[in-house]
Amino acid sequence: MDFSFTAEQQEFRKVVRDWVEKNCPKNVARDLEKEEFAYPFELWDKMSAAGLHGIGIDERYGGSGGDIVVQAITARELARSLAGLTWVWAISSFAGAKSVGLYGSEEQKERFLPELAQGRLRFSIAVTEPSGGTDLLGGMRTKARKVDGGWRITGQKMWSTAAHVADYLLLLAISDEEAPKRTQGKTLFLVPADSPGVETRQIPKLGMRAVGSCGVFLDDVFVPDDLVLGEVGRGWYTLLGTLNNERILLAALCTGIIDGVLEESLAHMDTRTAFGRKIGQFQSLQHYIADMVMWQKQAELMVFNAAWLQSQGKPCGLEANMAKVVASEYANRAADLGIQILGGMGYAAETDAQRYWRDSRLLRIGPISSEMARNSIAESVGLPRSF
Repeated sequence: MDFSFTAEQQEFRKVVRDWVEKNCPKNVARDLEKEEFAYPFELWDKMSAAGLHGIGIDERYGGSGGDIVVQAITARELARSLAGLTWVWAISSFAGAKSVGLYGSEEQKERFLPELAQGRLRFSIAVTEPSGGTDLLGGMRTKARKVDGGWRITGQKMWSTAAHVADYLLLLAISDEEAPKRTQGKTLFLVPADSPGVETRQIPKLGMRAVGSCGVFLDDVFVPDDLVLGEVGRGWYTLLGTLNNERILLAALCTGIIDGVLEESLAHMDTRTAFGRKIGQFQSLQHYIADMVMWQKQAELMVFNAAWLQSQGKPCGLEANMAKVVASEYANRAADLGIQILGGMGYAAETDAQRYWRDSRLLRIGPISSEMARNSIAESVGLPRSF
């Protein structure tokens, strides 16, 4: 068994880390998030110029190739500095590139993938609803009605990241109210965000600032037939591959947050003195660091195990859920200890510990709550369905 990166993957990781240090170090991330409702277009453009949006897109469509392992390396290295701002890159990567690349028609791939690879298109995922939350399918109310040449969609979505600046929404809606199962009768659409009847409103929130989280309102929005992604009525099954990809990338992002917390904590412990010596000599603080290092390794192993399985075309839903739970909970615990290590300065906006904590806190809730993921994990070993 070989758990190490290949030489090519190691070199790629170094290239991304060097790019991050030059273009978006931690102080830049702190400055960007001060303006909660100002999307960081400059950061997006830098990512476009570096070719980051082409990662995971087949070279024949203008991308740079790379599998989910490469995407996870990218997410981790970005998050070490950017934390939640990593979604500036990741959302279009899985909501657009992954979804269209997996399930799009050849015409859709030729239409969207080159533009995505060049950073000329932004996507947002519009699946969660106000009445549903974790009960995604049971709480769905958004409906798509078939008309000549397309569909008319009416409803509301919540927590659609960067929908206010997106060109397209990856949107799931009920297309057949008579379907016998709730996993059936849903269709996935690529909705132009500037369509008449689409309105977005940003949601003020604790963390994940600047990238923007939105409510999306759809009032009789027309979507042509050629913007249906996958088969009509099988949108949920189409979406599953995207959701697995999202959970793996989220877990990689959380691992990057642990990396960043460790860096900041160790730097502070090496320079801060109290009671006549550096606080890095204090046993209790050393134990905090030891815990973080163990959490970091556990998260890393689980993330890249899930990524490797997906890259091999093997089932990975269980592994993606486990990686998401472990990495998100450890990231939040590490960030909390990071604040404790820095003391009062850990609570100050001029340091990163509080930013890592705020951003990682949401990731224990979405895109799937830790509780719901645990339900799925428990079912995998034969326990009865609990919801």
